[in-house]
Amino acid sequence: MRTKTERAITATPLLAAEGGGGDGGGARWLAKVVDVKEAKDQILFSLPMILTNVFYYLIPITSVMFAGHIGQLQLAGSTLANSWATVTCFAFMIGLSGALETLCGQGFGAKLYEMLGIYLQASCIVSIFFSILISILWWFTEPILIFLYQSPEISREAAVYMRFLIPGIFAYGILQNILRFLQTQSVVLPLIVFSLVPLILHCGLSYWFVYCTSLGYKGAPLATSMSFWLSVLIMLMYVSCAKKFEHTWRGLSKESFCYVLANLKLALPSAAMVCLEYWAFEILVFLAGVMPNSEATTSLIAICVNTEAIAYMFAYGLSAAGSTRVSNELGAGNANEAKHAMRVTLKLSVLLASLVILGLALGHNIWAGFFSGSTFIIKAYATMTPLVCISIFFDFIQGVLSGVCRGCGFQHLAMFINLGTFYLIGMPIACLLAFQFDFNVKGLWIGLICGLFAQSSSLYLITRLKKWTTLELSPDNNGNAVLV
Repeated sequence: MRTKTERAITATPLLAAEGGGGDGGGARWLAKVVDVKEAKDQILFSLPMILTNVFYYLIPITSVMFAGHIGQLQLAGSTLANSWATVTCFAFMIGLSGALETLCGQGFGAKLYEMLGIYLQASCIVSIFFSILISILWWFTEPILIFLYQSPEISREAAVYMRFLIPGIFAYGILQNILRFLQTQSVVLPLIVFSLVPLILHCGLSYWFVYCTSLGYKGAPLATSMSFWLSVLIMLMYVSCAKKFEHTWRGLSKESFCYVLANLKLALPSAAMVCLEYWAFEILVFLAGVMPNSEATTSLIAICVNTEAIAYMFAYGLSAAGSTRVSNELGAGNANEAKHAMRVTLKLSVLLASLVILGLALGHNIWAGFFSGSTFIIKAYATMTPLVCISIFFDFIQGVLSGVCRGCGFQHLAMFINLGTFYLIGMPIACLLAFQFDFNVKGLWIGLICGLFAQSSSLYLITRLKKWTTLELSPDNNGNAVLV
């Protein structure tokens, strides 16, 4: 155990929170299991990040709900469009912003406060460039989806939806960068309000566009784009006006173009490591669609994937906490403190995963009922629940370890791990069990579990065996140390 004096000297606080513990036997036992103060700070950090992630996640989902009430074809088209947007844009932009978890996180820990705004601008330049490329891809959504053997009618509706969602690409990329900028400075409590307000306004905006104007179906994606831009404007106003950012944000600077390449070195592997995992889940849905009785198997695997995605939102908060703590401590030169923070985050992830698994095990029938009224689907999901619980456990572990890798700047290693574990281990096993041994949907999910287990184990070995160091320092034009 470290002394209070040592902790005060070496630790970079995650949140400005004071906490004292009792001296009873229970408190002493708990202190042996986990660093209570560190755990408390990480929990207080995680909760706002979880809520923020959920609120932003609900904005495009709400639009799909409004579009779906117009008709069955519109529901299918908007659902397909949202899935296409997730795998080609949303996941990619989240990944690109991961570079800031390293740069801004370690920069903040190293007290290179002026550079945080420079890194943010460089990351936004990168996001805007890729937003242009994605916009071109989205403009040709219809022929691409038809090429991928989707229904021509549904593809046409999805293409209309995507074109009105194009303005939101740019906003979403910038938004994710600002979120990382704030996250790495442990400014998380205001994010709850800044994400909830656009969601509430989005509900009214979607209703008005879809039912009170001539836009109809087109109004749903347009509302999403406008809500994302509203979120960006709120964030920019906060960063520009709040006094706490006077050292980390000093306005636009041409110097940011000098750090675009340094950002890309981390952003592209970070985007790849996120997308490779997202795409693996989408591949499972596609494989379920080519099975006999595809309607039932696709519905079942979709419920499992959605369950995993919603559960991961809780892991995301801990992942953000772990990434921030590790990057701040590494930037300050405290590698041992960074490793200690990781150990606490892992223990919290096991606890949180256990709670989620317990809830799912007890209420799996109720949960499945939210997705389908079919007795057959509900019973089939009950047989899948043990497998889903196992995958959720490993997903929590890998989520935290992925955050640690982003904090350390290990994105390139994590990218190769995700590529190998999902596509050389997980997917081949899934196909073999599902089609060769007739395990069907269970075979697909067992393959996924194998991939997640291999991924978690590999990430853990990397974080244990590789030396943790601050990013290489290089002097800028003024002779100051700058992370590159």
